Amino acid sequence: MNRIILACGLLTTALLAGCDGGGDYQDLSRYMDEVRAKPKGSIEPLPKFNPYEAFTYGASGERSPFDKPVKVEIVRKQKVQSDISPDLDRVKQFLESFSFDSFSMVGTLSDDRGFYALISADGNVYKVEVGDYLGKNHGRVIGITDAEIQVIEIVRSGVDSWVERPRTLALNES
Repeated sequence: MNRIILACGLLTTALLAGCDGGGDYQDLSRYMDEVRAKPKGSIEPLPKFNPYEAFTYGASGERSPFDKPVKVEIVRKQKVQSDISPDLDRVKQFLESFSFDSFSMVGTLSDDRGFYALISADGNVYKVEVGDYLGKNHGRVIGITDAEIQVIEIVRSGVDSWVERPRTLALNES
């Protein structure tokens, strides 16, 4: 047992002697002196930021630049009929909240009750029939075929006058 204690003591002494190194730290002391002799650096102040100013978007009521432009064919001036006007007291249907250009016809359906068109808007498919309203310009479906939907829109042509404008929505083959 004494031999084990003696061996551990010798081993500990040898390890501690190896860590001593004779106290020769001249190179480390010289480097630290050089670093301390250098002039102190300065920290730049933070940049000054301008306060955030809120921006109010004013063109939200205009036509979106991503909508397809409406083709307008110039024809002879239509006579304004004073008896044409939209029924403003009528309860609006859901599809009247979409622009006409956002619709695309994707198919037709028929059953024993009638013939329907399927239109896509806003990523969903809706069923319409003759007499339904769609689009923001009081558009009413007046005819449905296998290839297209005929719509009559009532648009303003003056301060107190309205005019009917025919539109078609062709079947989207893609």
